Amino acid sequence: MIRKYLSSSALMLAALCLQMGCSNSTQQAETSTAAAEDTAGFVDQNIQQAAAQYKVLMEKLPDGELPRTYYASTNTFQTSGSEWWTSGFYPGTLLYLYEETGDEALLNEAKRVLKLLEKEQYNTSTHDLGFMMFGSFGHANRIEPSQEYKDILLNSAKSLASRYDPDVKAIKSWDSDNPKDYLVIIDNMMNLDLLFWATRETGDSTYHNIAVNHANTTMQHHFRPDYSSYHVVNYNADNGEVQLKRTEQGNADDSAWARGQAWGLYGYTMTYRETKDPKYLEQARKIAEFTLNHPNLPEDKIPYWDYNAPNIPNALRDASAGAINASALLELSTFVSGQESEKYFRAAETMLKSLSEEPYKAKVGENGGFILQHGVGHLPQNSEVDVPLTYGDHYYVEALVRYKDLQNQNN
Repeated sequence: MIRKYLSSSALMLAALCLQMGCSNSTQQAETSTAAAEDTAGFVDQNIQQAAAQYKVLMEKLPDGELPRTYYASTNTFQTSGSEWWTSGFYPGTLLYLYEETGDEALLNEAKRVLKLLEKEQYNTSTHDLGFMMFGSFGHANRIEPSQEYKDILLNSAKSLASRYDPDVKAIKSWDSDNPKDYLVIIDNMMNLDLLFWATRETGDSTYHNIAVNHANTTMQHHFRPDYSSYHVVNYNADNGEVQLKRTEQGNADDSAWARGQAWGLYGYTMTYRETKDPKYLEQARKIAEFTLNHPNLPEDKIPYWDYNAPNIPNALRDASAGAINASALLELSTFVSGQESEKYFRAAETMLKSLSEEPYKAKVGENGGFILQHGVGHLPQNSEVDVPLTYGDHYYVEALVRYKDLQNQNN
């Protein structure tokens, strides 16, 4: 059970109640109400500011393009076509914001962008269809269910499933010029949600089984004894044996790349939600403990871009990893109890509060319309370094919504 968040105002009310001899029931009711009001105010304020930012972004976005990032030093945008792996986050964030605000302008913009994404349902060259399609059309179908959305999602699931190999028992992430290579990255755990949905929708267990096999293979080979994760595992395409474990976006092959850790935490929490298999819950808990107990996790709980970055404490932070962690921990807190639930909830709360303030959150009208600053995409290749990122915004808004929903459920 989630413990209710007690703000400073709620704690003051509780103390006053004790001094005045209030009954326990009255005290509990009043502190609970104060906490709920405080949380709602915090979330609503940040949602309204996020919506205002995305209206700025809407106006600046070139026609036919999707946002990737913004470079403040040159006042320039980097955009993408629909085939890029982050293409679904912008409409997904718009839909979250629409649900919270009721602003039709946000919904209309999301629907406009979804038209650009439709053709990706047949894209079999990427493992990122969960990010691209379930993070966009999945939200749209939840808000306004339609056969058209369902068909697009089912075609997307079929395209994703086409990258599965029964010998390796995993979905291929990246193609390689070497036919012996079968490259799988930790990020791919995030795309399984689409497959679980497809089985629920159709009754065809094929998608579910692919997702479970991929999760099992990743759990076996991607994680070290301390539950830090390799970024990339290269399997032998013929027999599924591990050929190499390495990093692409982290500091070193044996380091813990912060966003990779967040993908794993979120992915196994989601896999437990869909399967209720306790081994996935245990995996998520172990990854959470690695993260929250790491000596290099800063006090504000927004991680450095790699937990083993060589120049800590002067290393760059990754706000996107912080946002993903916050959203994942909020959900994970609902699957455990007692002090453990409290720990995950409080940690997520700290992350959200940190992200909602400087230096991570941009002022309305600045940052090109993006919500968060200081994300790190691919530092070893000097790509998208210390900039806003669409997925950082997406999981930040999702975490705000989850935070508010949890408080509402417990009041």
